[in-house]
Amino acid sequence: QLVESGGGLVQPGGSLKLSCAASRSFANIARMHWYRQSPGKPREWVAYISRGGTTVYADSVKGRFTISRDIAKKTGYLQLNNLEPEDTALYYCKVDDLLDIPSWGQGIQVTVSS
Repeated sequence: QLVESGGGLVQPGGSLKLSCAASRSFANIARMHWYRQSPGKPREWVAYISRGGTTVYADSVKGRFTISRDIAKKTGYLQLNNLEPEDTALYYCKVDDLLDIPSWGQGIQVTVSS
């Protein structure tokens, strides 16, 4: 089970930090991803962090978003900086376990507006 938190309304240029709390140990997680979906658009992959800590980002967020995780807290994070109205979306975390079986969170809304 995954539970996202930390979303909300922020002005352009602002920041938010999303959290994704997992019920399982990170020892059983191969990768944690963040995705987002805006109304009328397909779900878009944003970033992932591997079991070894390697991070990869979509070009649209590179340099502005940072993915991380706290293994002891079984929680992943997505730091969103310099937010733009185009970042408005429902953000989801997803984990792939060691058998590559995915699990999704319920999503958290991020709205960037003045």
